[in-house]
Formats: sequence, C-alpha cells, structure tokens
Amino acid sequence: MSQTVLTNEARANFRNLYADVFWFGVLGGSTMAFVAIYAARLGASSFQVSLLTAGPAVVNLLFSLPAGRWMQDKSLVRVTFWSSFWQRLGYLVFIPLPLLLSSNGQVWALALVTLLMSLPGTILAISFNAIFADLVPPEWRAEVVGRRNALLAFSMVSTSLLCGQVLDRVIFPYNYQIVFAFGAVGAGLSCYHLGRLRLGGEQPARAWGHYRDLSSREGRRFIQAVRTAFGFRLLRRPGDKSLLRMDLLRTTYGTFLLACFAFYTFQFVPIPLFPVFSVNVLLLTDGQISLGSALFYTTMMLASFGLGFLSARLGHRRVLIVGSLLFGLYPLLIGLAWDATLYWLASIAGGFAWGITNGGLLNRLMERSPDGDRPAYMALHNLALNLGILLGSLAGPLLSAKMGLRDAMLVSAGLRFAAGLLFILWG
Repeated sequence: MSQTVLTNEARANFRNLYADVFWFGVLGGSTMAFVAIYAARLGASSFQVSLLTAGPAVVNLLFSLPAGRWMQDKSLVRVTFWSSFWQRLGYLVFIPLPLLLSSNGQVWALALVTLLMSLPGTILAISFNAIFADLVPPEWRAEVVGRRNALLAFSMVSTSLLCGQVLDRVIFPYNYQIVFAFGAVGAGLSCYHLGRLRLGGEQPARAWGHYRDLSSREGRRFIQAVRTAFGFRLLRRPGDKSLLRMDLLRTTYGTFLLACFAFYTFQFVPIPLFPVFSVNVLLLTDGQISLGSALFYTTMMLASFGLGFLSARLGHRRVLIVGSLLFGLYPLLIGLAWDATLYWLASIAGGFAWGITNGGLLNRLMERSPDGDRPAYMALHNLALNLGILLGSLAGPLLSAKMGLRDAMLVSAGLRFAAGLLFILWG
C-alpha cells in the first residue's frame, strides 16, 4: 500500500505528537513512577497506596460513557487540550505538599488530587484516542506509533535513571519535590504540544475508549498509566442507542470477558503492595528502584519489538496465553527477594512478560470483537477492565493484612498464573 503524501500541517502534527509523547515520558519516568514510592516513604499503608489506582477506576466506571456521549459534536482539539490542561495541572499541586501538610495529610492529599485529576483524565483519554485516529492516516499509523513507543521508552528510562540519582543525592523531601517538578515540566510541555495539533475540516468526535502507546508498569509503571491497561480506537456509529449490550455476555465473548476480568483483577492485587514492600521490607534506595524501573521499561520495549514475529509464529491466542502465564513472575520474584538483586531480575522478567501480554491481549481482543459491532464489545471490556482494577486494588491490602506482605505477594503470583489458565480455557 502506498503512503499518503503528507501535507505541511500533517508533518507538523506528527512532530507535535512525537514531542507530546517524549514529554509525557518525562512525566511517566518522574512523578508517575515515584508518587507511590513517595507515599510509602511517608508511611502510607497498602490501602492508602491502593487509592491511587482504585479512585481513578471508579471515576472511569462512572464517567466514561457520559464523557463519550458528551464529546459528540465537540471540537476534538479543544477538548484534548483543555482536558489535558486541567488533568496535568494537578501535578503542580504535588510540589508544595511537603511544605504544607504533615506526612499523613500528604498521603490523603495525593489520593484526593489523583482522584480529581482522573475526571478530566477520562475525557483526555477518550478525546486523544479520537484525535490520534483522525490526525494519522491508517498507512502511517504503524510508523508513527512505533516512533512514539521508542521516544516514550527512551524518555521514561532516561528520566527514571536521572530521578534515581536525584533522590539518592538530595535529602528528603526536597528530592521528591525536584522529581515532582520534573514531572510538572513534562506534563506542561506535553500539554503544550497537544494544544498545537491542528485537525483540518475537523469532524465530530467519533471514538470511545482509550488510546495508549505503552502500558503502565504494573499499573503505574506505564503510565498507569497509567492510567493502568490498553487503548483502542472505537468508532460509534450514528444511531447507536446503547454501548452496553448485556446480551453479549451470553455468547463465547462473555466467557472470554470473564477471563479478562479475572486477569485484570489479579493483575492489580499486588499493585498497591509493590511500593510498600520495596520500601519497608526490601529497604531499597530510590536509585535501586529507579534502575528496576529502567530495566522494566527496556525489556518491555524489546519484547514489544519481537511481538510481530511471535504473533506470526504462534497466533495471538497463544501469545496471550504464554504472556499471561509468565505474568506472575514479577510478584513471585519480588516475594522471594531479600535485596535489590532479585528485584532487578524481577524487573527484567516482568517487563518481558508485560511486553508480550500487552500486545497479545490487545490483538486477541480485536480478533474476538467483530468490526461491525466493536464499540459494544469494547464497552463491556472497559467495564471489566475498570471493575478489575477497582477490585484488585482493594483486595491486595486486605490480603496483606491477613497474611503479611511477603505471603500476599506470593499468593498474588499464583493468582496471576491462574488467570493465564483461564485464558487457556476461554481465551
């Protein structure tokens, strides 16, 4: 297929998309990578850490559908810019917190600000999904996404390593204020480049769902995401009355969705435990944690490069099964660790497993969702995703309260392996 000749406007949009993701990587490798660690160093419990992911999941559950409908007939560029502005404004609030509140007050403030940020963040995820699809012609998307992935990985790894040095060399809490300042700069410049995007002959918003280039590291190492899983371009057809088609649950897609729900739930069980375990049990320095993050991102990127070869040889279903069965390696090795050595090995194995699982699940989900009715299928998937994030994030602290952090980590590894077995049955 021959590629469309790009206009000057399209080239400018591509440059801004590259700059946006580079600066988002700075945000991801600084504030987003270390905010949960900071909460743990303040003395946060695993339950308090879980609120950093559970709160946004609740917001997503409540507002994704209304936000998608509200966006109809709205300017994509304006919605994307202003939602990013208000969402990323919250990262500025993190900087002065050590000067304003006690340690416990800061923990609750972090959870509250994160919750408030997720309101415009939900709109941003949907609107960026739509604008990306409309800005980049189909024949250019593989190249643009590939470059964005490479830029994101490079900026996240570099920023994470730099922040590790800052955190080890500057006294607490000023070190974290510097890291949060890095994140605020990255957030602001990413927002600036989103605002410079131009969509000629702008069409009404057509997309519902989330777009992401790389997934978060165990929920927050991405981007939790990020915030935390996958992204899809989902088109709503005019005249659709409801995206929630519960009748689909009675088909084979329903059992596949049940496996996805179990996978997301078990994925997030150890998420709030990782920061507390790393700080209070392994006694890792921030530099050691940052190196682990860099190893995770690097192996995740390398695994994603080989995903096409694996999918061609094994098929999307088998790739998903292999990745999901390996997915429990990260909490297993963390649970067995007594120092940084096994922690770093876990980061290498975890990044590799997540790079395979991420792409495998996305591709398999596309296979199981017919083109003509994809929005309805993805709406149910989004529901399963956010319910899984919510339940898993809350279950982890309960599990650790019953049996302790180390045993809870090992149990969560077994749960992740069980999710892989469900994909063998229903994937």
